[in-house]
Amino acid sequence: MKRISHLITGLLFISSSALTQAPKGWTSLFNGKDLTGWKTLGGKAIFKAEDGVIAATTVANTRNTFLTTEKEYGDFVLELDIYVEDEEGNSGIQTRSHFDAAALNGEGKVYGRQCEVDPTWRRWTGGIYDEGRREWLYPMQLNAAAQYAYKPKQYNHYKIECIGNEMKTWVNGMAAAYLVDTIDRKGFIGLQAHSVAESRAGKKIFFKNIFIKTGNVQPTAFTPGVYVMNLTPNTLSDYESTGGWRLLFDGKTNAGWISAKGNSFPAKGWTISNGSINVLPSQGGESTNGGDIITKEQYAAFDLSFEFKMIPGANSGVKYFVTLAEASSGSAIGLEYQVLDDTLHPDAKQGREGNRTLASLYDLIKADKQKRFVRPVGAWNCGRIVVYPNNKVEHYLNGVKVLEYIRGSKEYRDLVAISKYVIWKNFGEAYKGHILLQDHGNEVSYRSIKIRELK
Repeated sequence: MKRISHLITGLLFISSSALTQAPKGWTSLFNGKDLTGWKTLGGKAIFKAEDGVIAATTVANTRNTFLTTEKEYGDFVLELDIYVEDEEGNSGIQTRSHFDAAALNGEGKVYGRQCEVDPTWRRWTGGIYDEGRREWLYPMQLNAAAQYAYKPKQYNHYKIECIGNEMKTWVNGMAAAYLVDTIDRKGFIGLQAHSVAESRAGKKIFFKNIFIKTGNVQPTAFTPGVYVMNLTPNTLSDYESTGGWRLLFDGKTNAGWISAKGNSFPAKGWTISNGSINVLPSQGGESTNGGDIITKEQYAAFDLSFEFKMIPGANSGVKYFVTLAEASSGSAIGLEYQVLDDTLHPDAKQGREGNRTLASLYDLIKADKQKRFVRPVGAWNCGRIVVYPNNKVEHYLNGVKVLEYIRGSKEYRDLVAISKYVIWKNFGEAYKGHILLQDHGNEVSYRSIKIRELK
């Protein structure tokens, strides 16, 4: 079965210019002559059947326009070819999507998960965007190797697999994005013509060889080692488990965690409820209530992912390479992924050039983040820290890389020399250390804490 599936995918990719009929077991969503089975929603871009393909012509000063299937689909595999004429343009493929006719003062709005088509310098083709709702779910910095799969000035081949609560994408045969979601098990498929300014109007996007398989669809093997954005709290997909990921918090107990100042979990200051582990408020004092908690185990090179939620004005942090050798009186010492309400907490304006703001390497390197990728206080945000065996370190916020550095490099040591950490010899350069969740006296919740050790 797997060999046959791969053969079909190869045929669709290699011979896309010649195919007019769907392979056995597949259905064509476009008859090659007209737009029977489709309807236009959203803006005023023009979709037409031309010379055996679907052509979309962009129109200035209108909202995103979608050509959508009249039929809805649940589990499916979709393959198609797309050519974007404008190298600064944008398109996408809606999956399991919906239309809110009452939105935007009755103009209506398409919403749902989209496989991105992005010819620009950003190179996020294959990423997953939640149109009209949650925005970016899987930015392609999460799988940087696949950012170069897209080929400009030609048709590119896309494969999208939606089975159960999983969505996977491929671009020109290369594994791109992997999302585990909690909503939308059924909806329509759509082709996007993005909104454009006057200077970019009149450009075309061409769609062809649009084939879908809905019967007896089986998951396709995905390239090992790709990061999964798993939105189901405190769970691992089979792919993640097979790839070496494990949960550091099971959503129910404090197993695997102890006080940074003792051999057991704190008797106060922390609670576990509703699938999250929570720091209780204590007037904003650092490590004055329950105190910090650390993993029992220590880690060297790793990929760590976690979700966090704050109340207004909160401060906390996720520290790594914590050795406890410093025997500090307050919070334990370690490299820190800052968790902070940048708007209300005064620490955001301290330090140097913003190096104490959300997702920064605290007191050392500022996180370079755009406001649109920061979810509001009170919502869950996703943090990620990757430490490679060569000591390169990356911080991510909601799938977007916000900083990188190399532990032990001259540049790193120069930063330490002008920081609060200068008093500790070889700060942050230990071979391994504990992971720490900080008690800074404010209410902050954590969940979906998972790690994969890197060799």
